[in-house]
Amino acid sequence: MRIAADRHLTYCTNIHPGETWAEVQRTLRHHLPPLKAALAPEAPFGVGLRLSRRAVDDLRQEAALAAFRDWLAAHDLYVFTLNGFPYGGFHQQVVKDRVYAPDWRTEERVDYTVRLAEVLAALLPEGLEGGISTSPISYKPWLAEAERRAVRRIGARHVARVVAALVRLERDTGAFIHLDIEPEPDCLIENAAEWIGFYEDDLLHEGRAELAGVLGETPAAAEAALRRHVQLCYDTCHFAVEFETPAEVWAALDAAGIGVGKVQISSALDVPIPPRSADRAGVHRALEPFAESTYLHQVVARHRDGRLTRYPDLPEALPRLAGTDAEAWRIHYHVPLFADRYGPLSSTRPDVEAMFDVLGQTGACRHLEIETYTWDVLPEALKIDLGASIRREYDWVLEALDARGLGRRPHPQESSPRTREQP
Repeated sequence: MRIAADRHLTYCTNIHPGETWAEVQRTLRHHLPPLKAALAPEAPFGVGLRLSRRAVDDLRQEAALAAFRDWLAAHDLYVFTLNGFPYGGFHQQVVKDRVYAPDWRTEERVDYTVRLAEVLAALLPEGLEGGISTSPISYKPWLAEAERRAVRRIGARHVARVVAALVRLERDTGAFIHLDIEPEPDCLIENAAEWIGFYEDDLLHEGRAELAGVLGETPAAAEAALRRHVQLCYDTCHFAVEFETPAEVWAALDAAGIGVGKVQISSALDVPIPPRSADRAGVHRALEPFAESTYLHQVVARHRDGRLTRYPDLPEALPRLAGTDAEAWRIHYHVPLFADRYGPLSSTRPDVEAMFDVLGQTGACRHLEIETYTWDVLPEALKIDLGASIRREYDWVLEALDARGLGRRPHPQESSPRTREQP
């Protein structure tokens, strides 16, 4: 939904199971109309669409795409951002590190992302920019230390090939689409320093040379295209797990001249470590239901001297809790925005609020996406009706934005974004 003149809010449909287009379509038809009726009954309602490789291959067929465009128009819905991070199955199965495969070393990742861009260009309303969030090149535990620089370079060249496709799409259709790379704990790009390092050392060297060659452009023109089309997806959960504040990340990005294409809004678990062993036992009991088998829940421990210790998954970290000298753990577990306490556990919701403050100061980023996708695997005590949960997420975000003068609920008289004419 349009919440300001140039700012749009949605939620990511990766919270719903669906790997084929038929499955995704059934889910959208079930959830979107009542959600729109509750949140924006007389105004256009934005959609953050997650499409697997199977789903995008189905949807890009002319008849399917035309039918979906007609359905969106009939229900006053519009798509402006895609989640292109998970390539394959994301629900009702063990995902863990498979969410990073295929990585940016592969032709499969390039081809999938280009297909997503082609679909988004066909769906994107006229006058709106589009974005596709994607994975942070690869996953560190798959790579020996000596391999990582080479993999970053390969990833930069492959990202540049996607940018070449985005440049051509804009020339052909008028649709401006940016690729928004999403740092995540334990990935090849997991924090602000690694993101800026990849951008400056790899993308603007290997990637620039690749793009200049593919498009027949000068190095300066290639760099300008990369800076325009490759931006950051700032996931508030992920950066909070890294103990990085929005203010320091935004300042570093501003100094490097790197844009933010999308902010994904979600909280992580924040666990202050009590000194008494009896209290630690209570924390251990509170964390046990979160140690589930579907997704990776990386843990970053901060010590009093500022050192960070990393654990690849919560089940591997829990046995260390009793003896740790860390002062706090943060856990990559997307928890609801509308709650900030879970017994002895907290959430990183203050980081979300701090991100909104920075957004108000900088005006950066037009795309905001609520991305709490773990409803199916939350502990039973936290589960409520999914539709009600999504509405509560929206209510909390809209209230927080309105309090800062950053957005509002849509006005009933707003007109629908006009879908761009197809060539």
